[in-house]
Amino acid sequence: MNSSPITTWEGAGAYFTFADSPGVLYLILGLSVIICFGTIVMAAKHETEAFKRIEGKE
Repeated sequence: MNSSPITTWEGAGAYFTFADSPGVLYLILGLSVIICFGTIVMAAKHETEAFKRIEGKE
């Protein structure tokens, strides 16, 4: 069950997107950190509001 179209690795190369541009890598990393941190903050805010509603404080 060999369904690979590659028959030989001779002359094969690798392509790394943005590997030669550290600025783009830092931009992607920064956006990832912001999105992750934002998700955590929004979830914490939602949970706090939900618990207040359940306890009848609001």
